[in-house]
Amino acid sequence: MSDKIGILYSSIDGQTHKICDFIKDKLEQKKQKVGLYSIEDFDLKISDYKIFVIASSIRYGVHHKKIIDFINAHKKELDATKTVFISVNLVARKPEKNTPETNPYVVKFFKTIHWKPSLVEVFAGKLDYQKYPFWDRIMIQLIMWMTKGPTDKNTKIEYTNWEKVAQLAERISKM
Repeated sequence: MSDKIGILYSSIDGQTHKICDFIKDKLEQKKQKVGLYSIEDFDLKISDYKIFVIASSIRYGVHHKKIIDFINAHKKELDATKTVFISVNLVARKPEKNTPETNPYVVKFFKTIHWKPSLVEVFAGKLDYQKYPFWDRIMIQLIMWMTKGPTDKNTKIEYTNWEKVAQLAERISKM
């Protein structure tokens, strides 16, 4: 096992990738060796890392299927390593739903998967209606309307709390 930190992510619209890249930069500033990989490109061994971070965006209430499949296929390796799971979703924009214990997607995720990471964190993502394909925009607007969020098709709001992301990077560096 090396002293390297691996970060594996799935990002639909780019915000989860941006968060992982920010964490990577913070860790590298602390002289940590970090590998950042898309779920599409990862073909290494988890055991090559002393800490392994998995980050997933959510679409329509579900974490990325390839992330779920990866966790299920590599559970034994993940259990033998210090691990971090990051969920990025728009529900986390609400203060009462931005912790692992209060975020409904994270709570549901851990009821359906048999993996217990060393650390779990939740970050709010970014809402950018102009970037979404037509049907995604309509569906997200409907979800936002139901949850009393912004529905104007020109809305572009980054909800990510970057100080909270920096705090997670600090916690990872001390693991």
